Amino acid sequence: MIKDLTVGNPISLIIRFSIPLLIGNLFQQLYNISDIIIVGRILGVNALAAAGASAPIFFTMLLVSFGFTGGLCVITAQRFGAKDEIGVRRSVTHSMVASAVLCFIITAILCLFMHSILREMNVPEAIMADAYRFIITLTLGLVLIVGYNLLSGFIRALGDSKTPLYFLIFSSILNIFLNLLFIYVMGMGIIGSALGTLVAMTISVICCIIYISKRFPILKLKKEDWKLNWEFMKMHLDVAIPMSLQFSVIAIGLLIIQSVCNSFGENTIAAFTSALRMEQLATQPMMALGLALATYSAQNYGAGEISRIKEGVNKSSVISILFGIFIALVMRFYGENFIDIFLNEKNEEVIQIGHDYLNISTMFYVFLGQIFIFRNTLQGMGRTIIPLIACIVELVVRSFAAVYLAKHMGYLGLCYASPIAWFGAALVVAIGYYSTMKQMDKKRMHNKWKWLGHKLGLHHTQCASHHITPDNIK
Repeated sequence: MIKDLTVGNPISLIIRFSIPLLIGNLFQQLYNISDIIIVGRILGVNALAAAGASAPIFFTMLLVSFGFTGGLCVITAQRFGAKDEIGVRRSVTHSMVASAVLCFIITAILCLFMHSILREMNVPEAIMADAYRFIITLTLGLVLIVGYNLLSGFIRALGDSKTPLYFLIFSSILNIFLNLLFIYVMGMGIIGSALGTLVAMTISVICCIIYISKRFPILKLKKEDWKLNWEFMKMHLDVAIPMSLQFSVIAIGLLIIQSVCNSFGENTIAAFTSALRMEQLATQPMMALGLALATYSAQNYGAGEISRIKEGVNKSSVISILFGIFIALVMRFYGENFIDIFLNEKNEEVIQIGHDYLNISTMFYVFLGQIFIFRNTLQGMGRTIIPLIACIVELVVRSFAAVYLAKHMGYLGLCYASPIAWFGAALVVAIGYYSTMKQMDKKRMHNKWKWLGHKLGLHHTQCASHHITPDNIK
């Protein structure tokens, strides 16, 4: 169902829009967590470590495709907010072409250099073979990952955040059964986990295609919609590439952290993997709120409703802070119990190593939540430079902290790398957001005075040439 986010109570719209996104994100994490739990409990700690050691490469694929397709869909949402149906359809075709090229390039690069990448990440020889088999299988299915992100992005761009959720719930449950079938029943080992994920993702893609073709007349593509316009493509890439680079920078930071972690041995890799999975699950509400703001701000920016964006951001920021405090307390007091879920037999060393990380990272959840709020809002308005700068700051701080602190403090130093990076990135996007809004307020006031001058018969020629209307001064 199409949803117009430019009318109605802002925070009510954002929360209602974010709830399906939250549930969808939780089930998306269920993909990863169920894989890890099944691998760890059936195949043991070494298999868990193999999946964890190569996981940042998979996350890199996810983040790059998510950032790229998300950037493309920003233009789709803006065209929808501007009531431009032809522009919406042409945005869809241009996005599909750009995504296909991205899939080909990434898949080719990873297939050629995967062994070298794993060696550079310090993956122990004892788990190297399993790590390679796991990640190369997922790499060959990248087109499915990109396809789902793009199709669900189209649906959300038109204000429907519920439907992708239903498909995701079904495929997530299917993923669990497939993993059990491939690993436990058929004895396929760690490859079975990757295959289960890809088959389930295929179901999601098929469901999205069928739904779009039947329920979204506005997305019924015509022959002329496929005619490429390089200026229009550039408009998409101007948003998609910086967003993709932002997530690439984040992914590189995770790769560096994992590389340092891999040097501490299999138990530390297993513990760190388990702790990160629980953290990713716990912080999904803050991420969902940010994703909702991306679509909300894109539609309202397209409609010229800047004041509505400000109201939505301010209230969402408060909600994110409160939730960050709550979930931090839960993770600090019950983290050990959560980590134990991943192990086939109780391992006190693994549990303690994982809990040490959670005790440190939870103190910074508030800053992580603000990154989601301000970064997604800026991206929704097409302002991608500030989030990119924030990601670069995050990469530099995370990399320095991971290498320097780990050298002097050991594993505990590594645990501080991401939290410190969150603080730095949050500071950049917050300053960037408020500076952007201040500039928009000045421009809006400038346009208002021009319009008033035009109505009073002053500066007639200049005002007319700029088409000043009340719509320009909202």
